[in-house]
Amino acid sequence: MIKTARYLACFCVFALACTSAVAQAPPTPQQTQEANIKAYISMMRKDLKKDKVSILTELMALDPQEAAKFWTVYREYDTSLTKLADERIALIRMYAENYSTLSQETATKIAMGGLDIQARRLDLQKQYFQRLSQALSAKEAVRWLQIEMQIEKLVDLQILASLPIVE
Repeated sequence: MIKTARYLACFCVFALACTSAVAQAPPTPQQTQEANIKAYISMMRKDLKKDKVSILTELMALDPQEAAKFWTVYREYDTSLTKLADERIALIRMYAENYSTLSQETATKIAMGGLDIQARRLDLQKQYFQRLSQALSAKEAVRWLQIEMQIEKLVDLQILASLPIVE
């Protein structure tokens, strides 16, 4: 439990540092929005994945045989999760491009798209919980799910906090 708290605290500090770096983007609104999107993409593709691997490796505490099974399944999960992240990035980009002139139709498209991505992400987690339960044990699959959901919530909070509220 203490390990989890330490890792999540480190991850949170990292997430806040990324937000601070994003806040120092060029002054025009378009450049700021583009910089925020690029920073998010970069974080998701590089730093977050590296940090997630470190966190998962430490907190899962698997023996070599279990780790081989886990990482095989996890890599498939991560590939599917990346596809959902790409769709989310497209919605964030649409929001950024239309923020000042957001129509009812575009607002609905963004909201429904975001809800759809959340539902598919949850379905993906259910699917991979089942797969990990079969490859390892239900207890180890629950451990993965807890870690995954904690990281997911921290990233979601960072992203949502950096987007302006619709006026």
